[in-house]
Amino acid sequence: MITSSVADAAQLLKQGQVLAYPTEAVWGLGCDPFNQQAFQNILECKHRPIEKGVILLAGCIEQVEHLLQDLEATIRDQVITSWSNRLETERATTWLLPADQHIPTWIKGQHPLVAVRVTTHPLCVELCHHFNGFIVSTSANPAGLAPARSLEEAQNYFGHSLHYLAGNLGLSQEPSRILNALTGEIVRA
Repeated sequence: MITSSVADAAQLLKQGQVLAYPTEAVWGLGCDPFNQQAFQNILECKHRPIEKGVILLAGCIEQVEHLLQDLEATIRDQVITSWSNRLETERATTWLLPADQHIPTWIKGQHPLVAVRVTTHPLCVELCHHFNGFIVSTSANPAGLAPARSLEEAQNYFGHSLHYLAGNLGLSQEPSRILNALTGEIVRA
């Protein structure tokens, strides 16, 4: 099913469905991060091992504020600045943050930290707001293949097994870089 309604797409997520949607640079697969069966469906679609973990995508800082509480003030400011002062053409930043007790273990995989990105992509912001929280975000591709960069490519990978939110990619040319907020380490340049 293809929809252009963000409200309908958010409702599908609430119903435990997997959704393919455009992000800042590539198409992503998303679900309710608290629905383990929906998450398992994403892993099966991608042939991705659970140990790798996934990114949580938020539409605003308030949706992930609880994950920033234990950060040193300068690091917290750096994280927030990277999310809020980004040009559309700039590469987005995903941060590895300390996970609190509310983050399901399957989201982190084998890692002690959780990957989080607050997006500025208008469609993703609206989707998170309609969903009323952050969602899973992992690239729309089977393991080992290039991420989909169009609705058609996503459909070629996953066919009728998923729901799709029609829309345009953002203006970034690359998926988000990933930084460890505790060490400053660049995990994905």
